[in-house]
Amino acid sequence: MSSPSPLNPKHWLDEHGDVLYRYALGRVRDPQTAEDLVQDTLLAAYKAAEGFSGRSSERTWLVGILKHKIIDHFRKHRRMFLSEDLETREQETGAYLDRKGHWKVGQSEWITDPEKAFERKEIWKQLSACLEKLSDRHKKVYILRELQDQDAEDICEDLDISPSNLWVTLHRARLQLRDCLTDAGITRGNA
Repeated sequence: MSSPSPLNPKHWLDEHGDVLYRYALGRVRDPQTAEDLVQDTLLAAYKAAEGFSGRSSERTWLVGILKHKIIDHFRKHRRMFLSEDLETREQETGAYLDRKGHWKVGQSEWITDPEKAFERKEIWKQLSACLEKLSDRHKKVYILRELQDQDAEDICEDLDISPSNLWVTLHRARLQLRDCLTDAGITRGNA
């Protein structure tokens, strides 16, 4: 068995920086955060270089580290968001409850428009039904790209298809879904 090719950290930024940045930006949607995640990834990879087994390419290994950094980023921000949300809820509770814990405001004053909530639920229900009518390939491509927001490059690699095949498949899936939703009476105005 051949030994893994030696890593060359000096060239990581030049060779893989753009791919890592686009990957991060596609997931976090913030250029500064994407840059920070790429830097964290390269630093972590440099520290862990001795553990690189060579079972994957250098780029695949770096993307794997970046994926973990992105997950950690979202976990951290989720915890921060949840703690801020709890503090806000505690402060807002006083606006709705009196000292005895009874409602100050009637329920009908704070519920959003139930008709709109029902329409949204019905639209998702119909979209699910329309997705089931697609071929497995069209459904898989549409879900990965549109609902799970996966990178086109990753989808092509996972499904072993070319980029042009991906875009044609995605276009056809969108057309079929549009026709199905239109037939069901769901138009752009109520979606």
